Parts: sequence; structure tokens; C-alpha cells
Amino acid sequence: MLLTADIGNTNITLGLFDSEALVEEFRLASDKDLSQDEYEVLLKSLFKDFKIKGCIIGSVVEELNDKFTNAVKNVFNIKPIFLTNKINTGVKIKTDFPDEVGADRIANAAGAYILYKKPTIVVDFGTATTFDIINSDGEFIGGIIAPGLKLQMNVLNKFTSKLPRIDVAISSKAIGHNTVDAILSGVIRGAGCMIDGLVKQCEKELGQKAVLVATGGYSGLIANYLERPFDYINPTLTLEGLRHLYNLNVISELQEIAH
Repeated sequence: MLLTADIGNTNITLGLFDSEALVEEFRLASDKDLSQDEYEVLLKSLFKDFKIKGCIIGSVVEELNDKFTNAVKNVFNIKPIFLTNKINTGVKIKTDFPDEVGADRIANAAGAYILYKKPTIVVDFGTATTFDIINSDGEFIGGIIAPGLKLQMNVLNKFTSKLPRIDVAISSKAIGHNTVDAILSGVIRGAGCMIDGLVKQCEKELGQKAVLVATGGYSGLIANYLERPFDYINPTLTLEGLRHLYNLNVISELQEIAH
């Protein structure tokens, strides 16, 4: 089985694939204070009933890169593929500075291109809300980065004296008649308006309509507040992109050995 690890700023999402089927998904906190030994214990506990034969890691948390990679090596006795723009990414990264592109965004772009094969805008609801843009030539040309929903909530609470910390939830009305509803309207409905507006601007620059794909935990919630609906909501797009990239790079290695 293949282990895919998406290490984000808030969570580590682990996907276990049997061929093309995602059979298990786990979430851990992205805890920089945990030791390598502690991550090894977690991996042994979660996957004690499975035979892991391959692994690919995509990470945006530098402090966890070596810990998690070495934990995988020790627990499963395999060498994981670590996702950077230096491996076969399946899409051409055409940004000004390819080294700056996060592993999660590369995985999203690769997954979107293999699944939809059209100009695509991927909106990923994580710690940040990101847009990843793939053109008709399979080129990842850039995107957008904005504060995520939960981050906005926390910032409003942290940097004001009276606004409460609240959870992400449904916004019942645009005009909030109390503080909680006003915050929800600003953050949740505001995110919907942001997406509608930015998608129009991105498509204008692309010169054509794109497939609109959402991924991440809040994608289903925000879909309620869009004028233009998502074409696809794929909560596991990043993991599917990692699986595709693993296969792509294993095949590349085998071809190199054969020659």
C-alpha cells in the first residue's frame, strides 16, 4: 500500500491508497514539538495492520521535514519520495520563482491536471485559502494566497479587545444583527464573494473559462455562498495528487534503471 502525507501548517493529513482507491485517511496535528521518536510511535500505531510499500511526503513545514521523513524510513524500512519542484511534477511550473511553490500546491496542480485535463482553478481551504491556476498546456502558472477562514476568525479575536473567538459556521444572513453573525457574514460570505470575484479576474487573464475545483475542509460550506458553483468538490485532491506524483516518479526511476 502507498502512504501519502500532506504536512500542512495546521494538520498532517495521511492517506493510505490500495492501488487507486483511498482506503484510509488520518489527521494529526502539525506539532513541531513532537520528537522523531514520537512520530514513529504514532505511525506504528496508525498503520500496524497495513503493509506500507511506498510513501510520498509533501510538506510546507520545514521543522517537520527531517523528523517525519526519518520516522517513515525507520518504521516502514522504505525511502519516501519528498515532493519538491526538482522531481517530476507532472505539470510545468511556470511561476517566477518555482522554489517558492508549496508542495501542497504542486500536488493540487498535478492532481487537477490528471483528473480534469482542462484549464483549472483549484481553491484550497486550509490555513490559507489558496488558488492554484493550471492553463490548457498543463502549466502551473501561479495563483492567489489569502488568509484562511479560521485564521481570519482568530486574528479578529487576537487583535481586538471585544470581538470573541468563534468557530467557522453557517452565516444565516448578510446583515448580522449581533456580533457573532456579523463576523460570520464578513468571513464566510466574504470568502464567497472573494472567490466569485477572483475567479472572474483569473479567467479574464487566462482568456477562457476554467474548471473550478474546491478542496479542503471548508469547501462544502463556502459552496453555499457562491454565485457560480464549484464544478467539483474534491476533499482528497491533494492526496490524489500525491499518489499520482509517486507513481510518476517511480515509473521515471524504473525507466532510468532500464536504460
